[in-house]
Amino acid sequence: MAFGRRTLFKDVSFEVKKGEVFVILGGSGCGKSTLLKLLIGLFPPTAGSIDILGTDMLGADGDAREALLTRLGVMWQSGALFGSMTLLENVMLPMEAHTSMPEEAREEAARIKLGMVGLSDAANRLPAEISGGMAKRAGIARAMALDPPLLFLDEPSAGLDPITSAGLDKLIQELARDLGTTFVVVTHELQSILAIGDRCIMLDKDAQGMIATGDPRILRDTATHPTVRAFFRREAVD
Repeated sequence: MAFGRRTLFKDVSFEVKKGEVFVILGGSGCGKSTLLKLLIGLFPPTAGSIDILGTDMLGADGDAREALLTRLGVMWQSGALFGSMTLLENVMLPMEAHTSMPEEAREEAARIKLGMVGLSDAANRLPAEISGGMAKRAGIARAMALDPPLLFLDEPSAGLDPITSAGLDKLIQELARDLGTTFVVVTHELQSILAIGDRCIMLDKDAQGMIATGDPRILRDTATHPTVRAFFRREAVD
């Protein structure tokens, strides 16, 4: 992937298995969020291909592209909730845009989704009336509105205290286990990576690409690449 003459990363190739929590990690500026945007179709890659749920992302257009995108759920770092809407209305919005469900059915489905993330009692609150951790949970509920088989989470633990972050990690694990949903999580939060990640890839700014792939706990214990070892062991790089 390049912007003008600047190459952000190249030769990045990986496969995400059904039902796993797959983590994209690395230091600041390595291209994690850009890779996420490539995967959900916001940016076209400068080379290569992207296959999502058996569909070529680059080749899909029109109705085929819309059908693919409705099978993906995305939670952005801040939650990206609409401030003038209640949490319930935020979760109902994708259903209103992409289904023919009557309003009563949309509301019931949205309440179920909020209940799944522990926000049943906050359905009628505005985003300004809830905490950052609750906003992340509401963002996940909205991402699940259309029951997608694949969820993308952008820095879900960023800005949260350790207890709230641990609760969010537990929620992700429960959703993956109970629903069989596949998660692709972009993060540099080491505690979360080790808690939720089944497999991961690590990007590096200087290498302009991947420098590690595998089970994050195995990488922590066995990595020999100095940058990978330093990341997982919280060591300074000489």
